[in-house]
Amino acid sequence: MKKLIAVAFFCCAFSQVGFSQHICSAAFLGNKMVVDKYTNEGYKNEISLNATGELTVNTVDLSPTESKAVDKIPFKVAIKEKDTKTITLFSREDFMKVDVQKVLSQCKKGDQIVLLTLDKQYALPHNEILVK
Repeated sequence: MKKLIAVAFFCCAFSQVGFSQHICSAAFLGNKMVVDKYTNEGYKNEISLNATGELTVNTVDLSPTESKAVDKIPFKVAIKEKDTKTITLFSREDFMKVDVQKVLSQCKKGDQIVLLTLDKQYALPHNEILVK
């Protein structure tokens, strides 16, 4: 867990310095950050097809020991189809939260949920969530 927080902290710190003072944000399912594992090959950003709860995008408070959602920010949701790689907007609505089951009802295993921030001030480095 400490390694996860450290890498997430580094990613957001880099985005704040390297991308015109962006505010770090992350996807959350309930009160848990969706990205839950960093490895040498990359990060693990996935949810089960039968996951439940509210999907949100929040600014984050990262420390060496934990990651906490601070403020919800508006976002859009799209779905990237596994086979064709086509990205389709899930809804024209801007969300502050969305029932993940409503999104997953439009997905199949291997698809990706793509989260889009509405303001360039937010860095969302892990915006694609694999549906397992």
